[in-house]
Amino acid sequence: MTGEDRAALEAALGHSFREPRWLERALTHRSRRAGLSGEPADNERLEFLGDAVLTLVVTEYLLKAFPAWDEGTLSKSRARLVSASSLRRAAERLELGRYLQLGRGEEKTGVRNRPGVLADTYEAVVAAVYQDAGMEAAASFVARSLLDQAVREHGEALGRLDHKSALQEWLHARGAPTPEYRVVREIGPDHCKRFLVEVRHNGEAVAAAEAGSKREAEQAAARQALESLRNRVESR
Repeated sequence: MTGEDRAALEAALGHSFREPRWLERALTHRSRRAGLSGEPADNERLEFLGDAVLTLVVTEYLLKAFPAWDEGTLSKSRARLVSASSLRRAAERLELGRYLQLGRGEEKTGVRNRPGVLADTYEAVVAAVYQDAGMEAAASFVARSLLDQAVREHGEALGRLDHKSALQEWLHARGAPTPEYRVVREIGPDHCKRFLVEVRHNGEAVAAAEAGSKREAEQAAARQALESLRNRVESR
């Protein structure tokens, strides 16, 4: 990484590294170290540490932000915030894939933009900030890059079950594309309209549901789709 690239990334992260080696390691994919001996210099160990730091930071953040929530709601919200899809989105906002250091030949395989790789890289960067400047700096970074926006966008809804997110995360974990939602029909007058929404996956209508709002219909259809797809996998 050039000095110019590091400066640009540090500006995006909101953290200037006292020891740049931590940032370098966080951005080094295991393919870069393939076949080399000695101490591992890729980001896998930092991913492991970052996962632990992230769990603690998110837990403390939620406890302070939502003092009335019970343990079940806190656990559900934390799981959504540290899910692979949530971390992948944070990594994309920071453009971490652009700075990822890959092994020879890996560029053509699309590794740089794989959701799982981006999520792992975000965890590694969390650990890099922690190693460089401690827990307070890591907590500030996670708040800026992940938590503050999630709370602004979703607020109390973080504690409610989100079937669309659950379906998307289940599909992404299996390397499948994001599902599509389509309003098939609108029924009734404007003051009491109902919507029929279907979920499509790989060009196939997997499920459909009707409700008094598009959001409710999408949630119901996503729940049905997830159940259907899980049953297909289990029956194989």
